Amino acid sequence: MIARLLLALTAIVIGLLMMETPTDPTVAKSLSRSITKIVKAFETSEGDGATVKRSIGSMNLHRLDPFLMLDHFHLVPGSGFPDHPHRGQATVTYMLEGSVQHEDSVGHKGTIGPGDLQWMVAGKGMPVHGPGHPNPTGLQLWINLPKVHKMTEPTYQELVSSQIPSAYPQGEDGPVEIKVISGKSHGVESPVRHLGGCWYLDLKLKGKGATVFQDIPSEWTAFIYTLEGALLVKGDQTEPSHTIVLSSGKNETGVLLSSGSDYTRAVLIAGEPLDEPVFQHGPFVMNTREEMIETLKDYNDQRNGFERSKVWKSLIGGR
Repeated sequence: MIARLLLALTAIVIGLLMMETPTDPTVAKSLSRSITKIVKAFETSEGDGATVKRSIGSMNLHRLDPFLMLDHFHLVPGSGFPDHPHRGQATVTYMLEGSVQHEDSVGHKGTIGPGDLQWMVAGKGMPVHGPGHPNPTGLQLWINLPKVHKMTEPTYQELVSSQIPSAYPQGEDGPVEIKVISGKSHGVESPVRHLGGCWYLDLKLKGKGATVFQDIPSEWTAFIYTLEGALLVKGDQTEPSHTIVLSSGKNETGVLLSSGSDYTRAVLIAGEPLDEPVFQHGPFVMNTREEMIETLKDYNDQRNGFERSKVWKSLIGGR
């Protein structure tokens, strides 16, 4: 009798294990990250009449290695950001609507239009309202550079919207589109290369219940900034204008996302942590106090990249 009972219990356990084991091998290998912190992006004034919603770089989330700042900016006619220098960081501008103009001290200038990207390392810039367009809105992300790259020559990587590739995990007629600004998604890779690891994805989920699993490199810092709709992260619902910090366990291979509304949009950004000291003074980002003192001397003495710091004035800023 006991032997029969043990056999029956064994059969039940085996049956349950078979029921719980996913048949899809990719699902079996996927372990989603979860939410560790939610930070609301509070609105504040910045520059000349610009309004920004800031999360990273605020009192509630000072830094998120390697990320220094995330601003969701909104410009009105006549507003913008004054001429200013940079050192030791990358500045990424991604336009959501409208357009802005930019200009730097070495002669680089142009317009960033709707859906366009500018990935800038060092240099100067000042976006202003573009006539004939809606009031510009976009995202600006500051990324700390590794120590070995802090004194690199200024570089730009610029893509217009049509040059940014998209991934369609469930086909082009499916409910999910992922614009691959940098990094990889579902077999699609961006041409943008960052001095240090960084993935930047614009996710659009069309229809309530639309779901996608996005891979993220193991142990990288990762966060989501919500733009529209109701995004569910591993089943937990979030609201727009919030930064969602994700866990980074060794066995977590990505994040499970789904839409709780008819249309949901968010950006997912991940970066390789630098684990280096940070000494920051506004747009100057170095590793030590001594390096910062040298940077300020370079700026005041107009050398090492700041040769025209005291005499250059942007044409945009003079309008």
